[in-house]
Amino acid sequence: MLAELCQYVILGHSERRQYFGETDGGVNKKAKAALAHNLTPIICVGENLDQNRAGETVAFVGGQVRAAFAGISAQDAARIIIAYEPIWAIGTGVAAVPADVNTIIATSIRGVLTGLYGQAIAQDVRVQYGGSVKPDNMAEFAAQAEIDGALVGGASLKADGFAAIVKAMLAA
Repeated sequence: MLAELCQYVILGHSERRQYFGETDGGVNKKAKAALAHNLTPIICVGENLDQNRAGETVAFVGGQVRAAFAGISAQDAARIIIAYEPIWAIGTGVAAVPADVNTIIATSIRGVLTGLYGQAIAQDVRVQYGGSVKPDNMAEFAAQAEIDGALVGGASLKADGFAAIVKAMLAA
């Protein structure tokens, strides 16, 4: 039914994981189903505040990526979009430090994908940042080499602000 209505599906968002018990395995099954029906999965990964403070971000996010891509071919992997959304930043107004996000994407996301599929596929996978993205911080995120775009939540509800986010991304 969705294939007739949309092109993209968001999987593994923190709210789905928290409130509906969505697991890494469930995200993997949904990603495979989406790919089979020519939908593009946007797979959300990210750590909570306790994991971040404990220095577990790299291992935790890397584990989420490995689980999400289990049994997915290289050809299909290149069709997937990943959104790195540190849970502690979603809706809080506190965004992560752009340079830190760049490092997490390089190690926990592209590094894992390189191990699974090689560097060419790892570079083909688009990686977005999502976590209190706003007009005043998008330019800094867009300037980071590993960030390919943004998954915008609440800021997308105000047309002027959303337009400013898009302009900042396009200017990068």
